[in-house]
Amino acid sequence: MSILPNKNELGFFEIRLESIGGLGANLAGKMLAEAGVFGLGLNGSNFSSYGSEKKGSPVKSFVRFCDPEIEIRAHSPIEEPHVVGVFHEALYKTVDVTSGLNPNGIILVNSARDFDEVKEDLKLEYGTLAIVDALKIAVKEKTRVNTAMLGALFRICDFLDPESMRQVIRKTFEKKYPHLVESNIRTFDRGYNEVTFKTYEVPQDAHTKPFSRPRSSLGFNTQKIGGVLTAQGNSLVKDLGGSRQGFIPQFDKESCINCASCDTVCPDFCFVWEANVNKRGKKIMSLKGIDYQYCKGCLKCVEACPTSALSSMRETNGYIEANQVKQEFPYITGGIS
Repeated sequence: MSILPNKNELGFFEIRLESIGGLGANLAGKMLAEAGVFGLGLNGSNFSSYGSEKKGSPVKSFVRFCDPEIEIRAHSPIEEPHVVGVFHEALYKTVDVTSGLNPNGIILVNSARDFDEVKEDLKLEYGTLAIVDALKIAVKEKTRVNTAMLGALFRICDFLDPESMRQVIRKTFEKKYPHLVESNIRTFDRGYNEVTFKTYEVPQDAHTKPFSRPRSSLGFNTQKIGGVLTAQGNSLVKDLGGSRQGFIPQFDKESCINCASCDTVCPDFCFVWEANVNKRGKKIMSLKGIDYQYCKGCLKCVEACPTSALSSMRETNGYIEANQVKQEFPYITGGIS
């Protein structure tokens, strides 16, 4: 008798992990597949899809499980998953993470917000939403969010044996990082125990959300002349919010001595300056604030700051909008002809 709760027409139970580079979704997919294959004797496969291998770039990891007598001959990306795991909330802005989700599917989100807020951002109409504050757990245990997300995924996929994952964690870390074994097991257990669920009623006529595969706007008829940059690296509309892994610098103007140490180490020119006059009547440049549009949360500025003017804080909903200081580009607005 099959232990898989649901299967598609090919006999597969499918999981898609949506993340950004640096959060460990690729490793999480490998460990998840390994636990199902070696722990339960299922057939399984895993692979990931990503562009440039760097922090902040979108990553997808795919896991398929099926009964032992079924061969896995499909190696295409998963378009209609039973479970989706979202490692980073900012992905909502650029990636349709719920694309192709089964009506009775479950979507797991790493978040500290309430269900209705997350549901609205996801544009989720029905189905089961699971939330775990994986970042909070990872910070507390000094690990990464992927292990906490794995714990929550094992709670969702209750046909999997949590003990098999604990063995995989030991096997993965004990050779190179033995000091991280126990903390990662604690992180896994906390993710398993702290995930919460809310189901939104599925109507009788519910259907799988259509999967949308992003297609390039450029083809053999519309390709630009060689050497033309259609998306420059210094684009004014570029938003690095999706690159942040949960933390941003917090600016306290009263403690700032305008030494520019932060601006010196910032790789993305996030700091906004303005001309002022000091107490002696001398013209100076003083730090006005941070343009978070270009901030990727590397926190080099916090390390460089000699005072308490810059500190690390967890990014919370609405903080950016309330504290954003926009750059001014006079050559764009007409100040310079």
